[in-house]
Amino acid sequence: MDATKLDIRLEQLSDEPALSTLSAQAFGPGRFARSAYRIREGIAPIAPLCLTAWREGALVGGIRFTAIAVGGKEGGLLLGPLVVDPAHAGQGIGRALIAAGLEGAKSQGFGFVLLVGDMPYYGRFGFAPVPPGQMTLPGPVDLARVLALEIAPGTLAGMRGPVQG
Repeated sequence: MDATKLDIRLEQLSDEPALSTLSAQAFGPGRFARSAYRIREGIAPIAPLCLTAWREGALVGGIRFTAIAVGGKEGGLLLGPLVVDPAHAGQGIGRALIAAGLEGAKSQGFGFVLLVGDMPYYGRFGFAPVPPGQMTLPGPVDLARVLALEIAPGTLAGMRGPVQG
């Protein structure tokens, strides 16, 4: 199957149990101690940017974005979690969710998107490593996995300091 058979929709409250199950499968019980989860803790995601992917009536993936500030300056988003049903991995679902989410972020006027993830995967969307020392995240994090994508040119140049939700 290919990504063209996907239906990308806004996340609904009724999707939460299935998305929670996918997150548990993808990231395990230790996910709540990770830096990205700690940034998002207690903060509602941006509803128009929370998307789900459906195939043949089944929820097969989801993506969320949370507003963040860096060094007290707002205008950014934290991407995550991005989850895909393991039975549908490698079928373009994550790629479709990211593309739709980034388009939404652009239309909403956000300046950049930050995430903690794998450069080989996210690099194809334009994400690049954050220069060492530019941003700090709570808790343990592999700094090589802190990636950012500038939506509005010049936005990242002025972003320095701790990342907060």
